[in-house]
Amino acid sequence: AFAAAHRVAAIETSLPDVGPPPELSAIAGSGDIRDTAARNFTERAFRAVHEPAFGRPHRLSEPDASPDGARVALTGAVFDELVGLPRSGAYQLAADGLRTLDPGDGSRRSPRFSPDGRRVALLTDEAEPGVFQVVILSGADLGQRTLAPGVPGTVEYLAWSPDGSAVLLGVAGRGADLAGGQGSGTTQEQRSGRPDWAPSVDDGVPANVWRSVHVFDLASGELRRWSPAGLNVWEAAWLGADAIVAVTSPSPDEGAWYTAALTLIRRDGTTTRLHAPRDQLGWPAGSPDGDAVAVVEAIASDRWVVAGDLLVGPPEALEPVDTLGVDVTATHWIDERRLGYAGVRGLETVLAVHDRITGTITELWAAADTGCGMPYPQAGWTAAGDAVIVEEGYRVPQRLVTVPGDGAPPRVLHRTDHPGTDHLLGLAGTAQPVSWHSSDGLRIEGLLCLPPGDGPFPLVVNIHGGPVWAYRNQWSMFSTVVPVLVSRGYAVLNPNPRGSSGRGRAFARRVFGDPGGLDGQDILSGVDALVGRGIADPARVGLMGGSYGGYLSSWLVTQDQRWAAAVPVAPVTDWYSQHFTSNIPFFDQ
Repeated sequence: AFAAAHRVAAIETSLPDVGPPPELSAIAGSGDIRDTAARNFTERAFRAVHEPAFGRPHRLSEPDASPDGARVALTGAVFDELVGLPRSGAYQLAADGLRTLDPGDGSRRSPRFSPDGRRVALLTDEAEPGVFQVVILSGADLGQRTLAPGVPGTVEYLAWSPDGSAVLLGVAGRGADLAGGQGSGTTQEQRSGRPDWAPSVDDGVPANVWRSVHVFDLASGELRRWSPAGLNVWEAAWLGADAIVAVTSPSPDEGAWYTAALTLIRRDGTTTRLHAPRDQLGWPAGSPDGDAVAVVEAIASDRWVVAGDLLVGPPEALEPVDTLGVDVTATHWIDERRLGYAGVRGLETVLAVHDRITGTITELWAAADTGCGMPYPQAGWTAAGDAVIVEEGYRVPQRLVTVPGDGAPPRVLHRTDHPGTDHLLGLAGTAQPVSWHSSDGLRIEGLLCLPPGDGPFPLVVNIHGGPVWAYRNQWSMFSTVVPVLVSRGYAVLNPNPRGSSGRGRAFARRVFGDPGGLDGQDILSGVDALVGRGIADPARVGLMGGSYGGYLSSWLVTQDQRWAAAVPVAPVTDWYSQHFTSNIPFFDQ
């Protein structure tokens, strides 16, 4: 750590427009950087961007539409201060903007319209922070609420039955593992009343950490568990009104998800294995009549971060669908024959509809200058086959958009622009696609954010996590740090090296068994290409990244002398520690 501090301090003296570097001795003892020029500048920039939106929906997600398309609901992250994590709220689009659904204490998220469009189910943690339960809203203004019976854990997701008589609840036990895509750690554990100093005893897999499926029957008010004991349900969806299709494993530990299978769960708790994949599964969906299933099989490094091949067919006879090069990231049955899906293809975000009877694919929208969804594309769908998305681009603040299924142009329903987004646009510069060839000739893509003027610029390489994920053209590149760096004269390269999504399973598989190998060469080659094109100053090149990007940021500075600085965030720096202390111990293999 001391050597790293020396390296960073030495580097900052060579970077432009950051003011005089703080003396290492001034912060070495306490680690307090609050009075440094760089930190104060960054805080001012963040406040200028975020404070104008304090107390109102700040970042939108999880859009859903009523079947007739007349109403739209979504989740919004709300900052009240620049400390800690934001709370979340559920909102409905109104004539004057976004109206809060179910106002009250705590957070709300995942609003979903019933099949008749008259009710909304959503999740609330009003009783205990971080422990979500289900509430049903009804009435003309959705002002009447019915709280479903509490579940033994926290509800992670919900889904209406095709006939609207029941709601499926995906329940995680208290203390269940969280995926990296969920923030890692565990769900909120039961308060034990034990003192903080009491030892923690690990005696195997406790009964409270399993994931299960429960069904809330609205007519009777009964909540009943459908999944049997000894079966961990990672993700589930309705298959008709009397069965569920789910991604399951015989163990609840996070590592078990990587070998999970697709399983049919009946109302009486009996099960049938439908598909044992070579790789990982996500986004199961069952047709309303129960005759067909869709699921995505992919190379994945994190649960809930799944992009890959689409399989569709009768429950026990799934076949791959040619999606025209799209790695599918979300699925939704529009009706008995049409499946709406979203996905990535290179740097493009794609929305399309698959007709399972004719086998045809209809692409509704494909864009590289904007995208939708985080971490991957997602959409809400109407009964007519229109999609509702939260669109954004590096220079396009989030906006709620409907994409008609009949080929008509997309229509903006709501914009999130405010003085803070205007300020960020003044900082951000531009983003453009860029490509180069790696040391073995493989073509690599990325997005390059540039300040005004001519190069060469000091360069920061911003490496994404996963490794199976991918940058797309998104607002501020999903990090206010990027436009702030651009405002100080840096170019920022956001590469998608081998192992990234959007280019098929074979491309994603190239990183497995070789972390930090040729994917590291992809990044080195990208820097060489930008230097050769006169964009990057070879004497002023730095690295940053989180998770797997943090690992590569730590690793590459040991492999090449060109780096002036590295800022690893949440990195793996010791494979032994990762293997023997992580909840995904086989990730390194």
